[in-house]
Amino acid sequence: MSSDEFLALAGSADPVSEFADPDAVAIVLFTSGTTSQPKAVELTHNNLTSYVTGTVEFASADSGDAALICVPPYHIAGVGAALSNLYAGRKMVYLTDFDAHEWVRLANAEQVTTATVVPTMLDRIVSVLETGEHKLPTLRNLAYGGSRVGLPLVRRALELLPDVGFVNAYGLTETSSTIAVLTPDDHRASLSASDAALARRLGSVGRPVPGVEVQIRGEGGTVLGPGHTGELFVRGEQVSGRYTGVGSVLDENGWFATKDIAMLDEDGYLFIGGRSDDTIIRGGENIAPAELEEVLIEHPQVRDVAVVGVEDPQWGQAIVAVVVPSAGADPDPEELREYVRESLRGSRTPDRVVFRHELPTTATGKVLRREIIEELAGTTS
Repeated sequence: MSSDEFLALAGSADPVSEFADPDAVAIVLFTSGTTSQPKAVELTHNNLTSYVTGTVEFASADSGDAALICVPPYHIAGVGAALSNLYAGRKMVYLTDFDAHEWVRLANAEQVTTATVVPTMLDRIVSVLETGEHKLPTLRNLAYGGSRVGLPLVRRALELLPDVGFVNAYGLTETSSTIAVLTPDDHRASLSASDAALARRLGSVGRPVPGVEVQIRGEGGTVLGPGHTGELFVRGEQVSGRYTGVGSVLDENGWFATKDIAMLDEDGYLFIGGRSDDTIIRGGENIAPAELEEVLIEHPQVRDVAVVGVEDPQWGQAIVAVVVPSAGADPDPEELREYVRESLRGSRTPDRVVFRHELPTTATGKVLRREIIEELAGTTS
């Protein structure tokens, strides 16, 4: 069924005669399945309502406000964007198939004031705007999220659109969308900061939204303090943690284990270090791919990068950096390895660097590490 057919049917439907049970399942969405098979997440009416009412003020939009949505409707970001804008009373413009030039054209034609994109979309939009042929005069707010974003891209976007309020939104399907936000003020303060700690916050996902509690736990479930890295646990009315055929995976106190590696700083800013499932174990040492990716993405000849572990008879796993070069660049693998070695310990230096025209991703821009690992395993078997 097309979106036009769905809207036509919805317009002719009779209003519901009674409200749904708040604890009844409202929607079932699948996780992205970047490292394992997708799981069916059950979100209740209460989960979704708690997210919307906790992050959006009812009927807060101005009469001329318009939101451009291009995130797929089967993804929690698309569902969250639709519900939030509906609750705010904002006109919604839906772009079915993303194209950066069409996105810019539509943003101008519909006088879009707010939009939500994933990092791969943001990268292409910025590239279009950098030609100098287009402007976004009505855009006031631009939210991005759904996957990790490189700081060079964020800096390019901030410098290109200084009057736009950027928001980094972090969340999961199991949490009914956003649970932490890096605000426009946070972006501006970090970009212009001379203090290293303040500047570093540009790489965070901000602070938890109202109604959401977070904990960082170490091995054995010990709650860790600021500055310590462990697994992120979250709790709140918007958190489901329930899968079809499995049931609830919340612990006895209602906490959900996200499987994301994270750290809180002294002021409550949350830093995400990737998935625990992605951890590379090389020679008995645990290595987070995100640590290497954050270094490599700063190299001027690197446009995108994913670091994965592949089976190795000597080390257990070898570190492989899969690099998408910048336009016109021809980076040297040994130079990139040395670039990492200068910033991190020698044991964290990639054993191999391979180049690709693009990384395999989901529709929302998350890197499909499973496919990369399978491809690399096939080339070495």
